[in-house]
Amino acid sequence: MTGPAVLLLDAAGPESAALARAAAKRGHQVHAATAADGPAPAPEPAGQVVTDFARPDRAVEDITAYARHRGVGAVLTANEYLTGLAALVCAELGLPGNDPHLAHAARDKAAMASVLTAAGVRVPYTRLVHDDTELQDALADLGAGFPCVIKPVSSAGSAGVTVVTSAAQAAPAADTARMARGPYSGQGEAGILVQAYATGDEYSVESVTQDAHTTHLAVTRKQVTGGARRVETGHSLPVRLPPATETAVHREVDAAIHAVGIRHGASHTEVVIDPDGRCTVIEIAARLGAGHIGILLQHALGIDVFAALLDVALGRPAALTPTAHGHATVRFITAPHSGRLTSLTGFPKRGPGVPFVRWRAAIGGPVNAAGANADRLGCFVVTGPDAAEVEQRADTLLRQIRLQVDPTPAPDDRDQLSSASRSAIAP
Repeated sequence: MTGPAVLLLDAAGPESAALARAAAKRGHQVHAATAADGPAPAPEPAGQVVTDFARPDRAVEDITAYARHRGVGAVLTANEYLTGLAALVCAELGLPGNDPHLAHAARDKAAMASVLTAAGVRVPYTRLVHDDTELQDALADLGAGFPCVIKPVSSAGSAGVTVVTSAAQAAPAADTARMARGPYSGQGEAGILVQAYATGDEYSVESVTQDAHTTHLAVTRKQVTGGARRVETGHSLPVRLPPATETAVHREVDAAIHAVGIRHGASHTEVVIDPDGRCTVIEIAARLGAGHIGILLQHALGIDVFAALLDVALGRPAALTPTAHGHATVRFITAPHSGRLTSLTGFPKRGPGVPFVRWRAAIGGPVNAAGANADRLGCFVVTGPDAAEVEQRADTLLRQIRLQVDPTPAPDDRDQLSSASRSAIAP
């Protein structure tokens, strides 16, 4: 191996695996920081340090000591829950990273709303509440502002998020938000958020920042379920917005990136664009978008974003200029209701124009109705030179999928269903 070692915080999951492969391909040893009860890193790292991510001070000590001993020259994470820790570790080691004093604002959504508002970013009305009295006060502040959104302060992947259409739905939605816990106990603010509902089309902006200079790689259109619990069922990129709208979106996103202290690394900013072209920033994360957005960038634009993020973390110039001008979309499959998956037919196979497929659920095993991104059962990616043709093919393939779910799971499945419903990490 040549070059400094690379350390990944939580090296499980598809985005982490892609980062590990990019580093190994370039001759870097890959190490991992893991939790004692966390998933095993994949691919297997050259070494790993086990720590308690719920105790950031201790984790910083453990990880920096390990990194110094192993000659680590880059620290990255694809895990949204660990982006703040990554900033602290990078600062302690003197490596390229985000502002350690602001990094929490890309995780704590109450702090996020505060710093974005202070920076002049257009955001929805957002209020932190801790009890039923504060909840009713927040609803009163909204006036006749239904629908609204009630969500956890520090979850991810739409876990615990409810779109509320009446005052009677608020208390159950608040209970749902309180039950949504991240993978590391003790992290995050104990309260919940009440947020005005932003009307318009949903997009995300995929960006990479290096030395505080940001390159916007693409705007991604989102397909989202309706109803009280919203789940992303599709991503498509790149989206061509009208020039004035694109300028306005980039302006808001640039301000948001600066406000939460992103200086070196990826960001994924969720926005809503209303019919008048006004952009509202809903959330920003200091990570690459999940849901295989990295694969879409590779196939549509020829950008190897995982190699680029490695270069950013190592302090080397990152290649962020598109080398292709195609289109890519991903479609996610969800269960119609919770229960036991009894059959699946028509799921696409990998082939020309379908470079990636993934199925996560076992036939005969438990599945959840779509309440969060973690409940998605599988997905496939379609690519090609023409956006309309790609979208049409993806829709056709999606219609061909048939799955059957027995709504009454076996008793042994009930705990698995409950556990899966609490998972907050988007696949």
